[in-house]
Amino acid sequence: MSKESISVFDIFKIGVGPSSSHTLGPWRAALRFVESIKSKGIGKVLHVKVLLYGSLAKTGKGHGTDVAVILGLCGEDPVTFDVNLITPRIQQITEEKTLNLGGERLLPFDPVTDVVFLMTESLQYHPNALTFLCSFDDGEEIAETYFSIGGGFVVKEGEEGGGDGFVHLPYPIEKSEYLQDACYKTGLGISGVVMENEKTWRSEAEVKAGVLQLWQVMRDCIYRGCHIGGILPGGLNVTRRAFGLNQKLIDGKTYNNYEEWLSVIKSAAPTFKYTLDWVSCFALAVNEENASFSRVVTAPTNGAAGVVPAVLLYFIAFCDGNDDDKIINFLLTASEIGSIFKKGATLSAAMGGCQAEIGVSSSMAAAALTEALGGTVEQALMAAEIAMEHHLGLTCDPVGGLVQVPCIERNTMGAIKAITASQLALQSNPEKARITLDDVVNTMYETALDMNHKYKETAEGGLAIQVPLGLSEC
Repeated sequence: MSKESISVFDIFKIGVGPSSSHTLGPWRAALRFVESIKSKGIGKVLHVKVLLYGSLAKTGKGHGTDVAVILGLCGEDPVTFDVNLITPRIQQITEEKTLNLGGERLLPFDPVTDVVFLMTESLQYHPNALTFLCSFDDGEEIAETYFSIGGGFVVKEGEEGGGDGFVHLPYPIEKSEYLQDACYKTGLGISGVVMENEKTWRSEAEVKAGVLQLWQVMRDCIYRGCHIGGILPGGLNVTRRAFGLNQKLIDGKTYNNYEEWLSVIKSAAPTFKYTLDWVSCFALAVNEENASFSRVVTAPTNGAAGVVPAVLLYFIAFCDGNDDDKIINFLLTASEIGSIFKKGATLSAAMGGCQAEIGVSSSMAAAALTEALGGTVEQALMAAEIAMEHHLGLTCDPVGGLVQVPCIERNTMGAIKAITASQLALQSNPEKARITLDDVVNTMYETALDMNHKYKETAEGGLAIQVPLGLSEC
C-alpha cells in the first residue's frame, strides 16, 4: 500500500481530454522535464526526443499522447491553454519542424521522427512510461524517464507516490477503516475529516474556492457538451448524443445560460425515466467533450470524468443539492474514496483495466451522494463498496485506442450504478454487510494483477478488435 498525502486537488485536476494517463499525465511529465533541464541551461539544448513505451505507445495516437507531450515541451499549461489552439499549434510545429522548448529555446523538431512509439517495449515499473532524451551543445546527453500512473499522477523514475508531497496530516488515511475511525473520533462526516486534512495545505476558504472552481469546470463541461452536436474526431464516426438527448428532454423550452437551463430541467415532473435520461445525458456530455480534446476535470481520470459530475448534477437538480456547501462536501467525500483506491490499488486502466477508472469513479460518486443525502459514514462506505463490487473485472478495450467506444457509454452506466448503490446503502444496515470497502479495494487490485494485458488499455483485445476502424455505426 502506498503511503501518500493526497489532496482533493490531486484526485480532481483540471486538464485537457481525452485521457488523464495518456494525455494529461504525459503533458505534465513534459512540463517537469522542461523544468529539470532549465537548471542545466535551456539555452544550451540542441535536440530533444521522446520515447513512448507500452500502453502509451499502443494507444498513444488515439489518446493524443504525442500532442500532449509536444505541448508540454512548449511549456503550455493544460489548465489554461486554449483548447481551440491545439490543432493549429501542432500543425504549425509539424509543418515548420520547429519547437519552442519551454517557450524559450527554438529547436529543430519533427513530430514524425522525434516522438517515437515503441510498440513492443515496456518498462517494468508501469505500462505508461516515457523517456525524454536531451543533448546539449557541450556534448552532454541526458535521459529522464517518467511514468504516468493514472489520474494525471506522474512519477519520475526513482520517485514514489505522485501526490501533493508528503506532509503529516491530522488524519492520515490509507484505508477506509482509518477513515471510519477518524470520523468516530471527531464526530465529523467524511467531508469534514477531508476538510481538516486539506487545511494542512491551504486555508478553509482557499479549499472551498478551489473546489467550487472544480465544480464550475465540471458544470461548464456538461452544459457545453449538451449543446454541441456532430461527429467526434478520430475516425470512428461516433455521433455525439448528448446534444440530441438534451433537445428531446428540453422539449422546446428556452433558456440562455446554465442557471436557466437547470431551472427548465427542474420544472418537469421528475419521473424515473426522465431522471434516468438526464443522468445519462450529463455523463454523455462530459465524455463527448473529453473525446474532443476539450477541458475536463479528472474524476479520478479523464476516461471516467463524467460519472462524478453527472451524479452531482443529479443531486443538484433532483435532490435539492443546489447549495455551495453541499457541492463542496460532495466533492470532498468523493475525493477521499478516490484517494483510498489510489493508495490501495490503482487509478490506471493500463494497470488495472476500466475497473480502475469507471469502477473507482462510480464508487466515489456513490459515497458522496450517500453522505449528501444524509447517510451515515458506514452507509457511505457501504455505497462505495457496492458500486465497485459490481465493476470488478471491467476491462479497458478502447476501439481504435480512442476514449470513445465503449468509454463514453460506460460513464452513464457508472453514474447509474452509483445512484443505485447509494439507494441500496441508504436502505440497508451496514452492520450486516459481509464485504467492506477495504475488501473490495484489495480484490480490485488482485483482479488487476490477474487481468490479461490485452484488456489493459492496449486496444489488443475485447471490443477493440471487434469493430473495423472507420466503419463503426456507434
